[in-house]
Amino acid sequence: MADTLYLSLWYPNLRLDALGEKLTAVLGAFAAHGGEARVYSATVWPVSWSESPVFQQVYGRRIGAGGGEGAEKLGAEPGFAVEEALELLHEDFAYEFQIGWSLWELEELAPPQVARWVREPRLVRVAGFGPLFEEGTYEADGHIRIDFGSDTPFLEEDLELDSVAACHVEENVRQLVELTAAVEKASGATARLLWSELGESLAERLAARLSARLGGAN
Repeated sequence: MADTLYLSLWYPNLRLDALGEKLTAVLGAFAAHGGEARVYSATVWPVSWSESPVFQQVYGRRIGAGGGEGAEKLGAEPGFAVEEALELLHEDFAYEFQIGWSLWELEELAPPQVARWVREPRLVRVAGFGPLFEEGTYEADGHIRIDFGSDTPFLEEDLELDSVAACHVEENVRQLVELTAAVEKASGATARLLWSELGESLAERLAARLSARLGGAN
């Protein structure tokens, strides 16, 4: 069963005015680990997720690798997007940014074409929390939380894991592990937690998945 995957990051004695520096470091780490260098959008939420945003800016996003030297660059530099959003700096606000991140996924094609593996971009949500947002949600969710979306690319539980599928799943997992380490180091986090919405361990589910595959091969 597909689940939503998160990474939470904590920083000791984090001052609110230092949150922007941490967010910029986290967003800046994506480009070297399968992600895009520019931010797609920025949104500022007051008090709780149920409230209407007090700020929202869509910078756009480059699709594909085309475009010459003079082509328009869509999206915003992480530092610029963070600075613009944090002009509204309040203890009970949350600051959410979307950035592209590509993973291997199986593309289903209409017969007689055969399904193929492609690197598909997805929008990842990176949120920084003021200390009073949703009554201190940062204590459980982290000062910064990354929402990776569905964990399907890291498990592919509905597929038979042949050697090709297993290779792509392994590469997705390696990219996740490398990004997790990179954002922790770049932003100076002292604690991190990779967790799922249903409370299940990705590592345990992956181990069981690969174990079942190996067992089936005997």
